[in-house]
Amino acid sequence: MPMQCDIVTQERSVFSGQVKSVSLPGTEGRMGVLPNHSALLTTLGYGEVMVRPLDSDDELYFAIGGGFAEVQPDKIIVLADSAEHADDIDLARAEQARARAEQFMKEGVPEDPERYAQIQASLRRAQIRIDVSRRRGRRRAMPGMSVPEYEEHHN
Repeated sequence: MPMQCDIVTQERSVFSGQVKSVSLPGTEGRMGVLPNHSALLTTLGYGEVMVRPLDSDDELYFAIGGGFAEVQPDKIIVLADSAEHADDIDLARAEQARARAEQFMKEGVPEDPERYAQIQASLRRAQIRIDVSRRRGRRRAMPGMSVPEYEEHHN
């Protein structure tokens, strides 16, 4: 029995479809959701959402920046503060954001706790975006083939 999965932000719908399973970054650790899961409402941290669509053996990856998930036996709704599909992540931009945040941390953060938290959050978001983007590349490559070779043969 499949379940409906919707990943949305305030601005847009990022994913909508029938899925076999979903893995979420809960604030208390990773959480797996399968069809017929008990109903719950939970907070989400920064991290990776992995979705297994019903109609394929692929895994889809999304970087999210916190939010909530509502789980019902036949559906899951992820209400994310921010969300990007792995294919939409600009890896170079994410690496630049990480480098900027790391530089701020090296130079010393002002004695402003709010600013320190903002810089830490920027660093965490950038690292998650990088990890999700790279996960996509590793996932799509076939054994014995580099990612560019695989994409050349499958695009």
